[in-house]
Amino acid sequence: MRQPGYITLPIVAVLALIGYLYYATVFVVIDGWLGLGTAAGIANAAIFSGLAILCLFTYVTAVRRDPGGVPSSFTPDIEDPAVSIHEVKRKSGDLRYCQKCCHYKPPRAHHCRVCKRCILKMDHHCIWINNCVGHGNYKIFFVFVLHAVITCMYSLILLVGSATHNTHGDQGQAEDSFRFSLIICGLLLFPLTLALLVLLGWHVYLVSQNKTTIEYYEGVRAMGLAEDNAYAIRHPYDLGVYENLVSILGPSICSWACPVSGYIGPGLHFRTFQDINVSTTPLK
Repeated sequence: MRQPGYITLPIVAVLALIGYLYYATVFVVIDGWLGLGTAAGIANAAIFSGLAILCLFTYVTAVRRDPGGVPSSFTPDIEDPAVSIHEVKRKSGDLRYCQKCCHYKPPRAHHCRVCKRCILKMDHHCIWINNCVGHGNYKIFFVFVLHAVITCMYSLILLVGSATHNTHGDQGQAEDSFRFSLIICGLLLFPLTLALLVLLGWHVYLVSQNKTTIEYYEGVRAMGLAEDNAYAIRHPYDLGVYENLVSILGPSICSWACPVSGYIGPGLHFRTFQDINVSTTPLK
């Protein structure tokens, strides 16, 4: 069984990239444009430093936090009235069972070949954090991507401002070095920001639908079969946009903003749209 937290080359690369972009933004872009001795320079350096610290903290937490493993004693109770849905195998209709881990799989759990164990509500295995993204760390992963996008965009704004309002009047080696540093920083920031924006947009969509990446691709195949058979399949865990946000990010906006909020539940059962419909049906 592979545990999270091991340092790998991709993790070292991400940490090195964060360190370089912080140095380039503060000590090249801000210092070269506004100056670290001015009020504007100090303010921008302080804001960017705060964003970089949040980005680094959420990244390290996503690396180290356990995504959630399936208890070996887990057994689905098909007679439990509180559980409105049980996931079964497509072909046989039997309850999902992991032959490698030798236990039943809770809903939304999948076996990770890299981690060599079943992960609760598994989204995907991410090489950049050397960890699975699952029930226990999905929120912190999502918040990290959000902070990374904000930090990169702020750095990009400073970079563009520095390039278009360059106040360096002296031509020489220092000016050439400054421009070279801006070019290198830009070559890193532009594709990185674009990639992170795409990743953030993808996970915003998944959160709004209460889907994992695995469920999305499984759903695409299911919808294809549904069209052939002239019936529709609804994602059972889609509770509506607001309820989806609550179930993933927490019960209030304050908990949404807190990356270490512990409101995630055990991860063995999840509410379905049937539960929402039953709870909102008026009594006669």
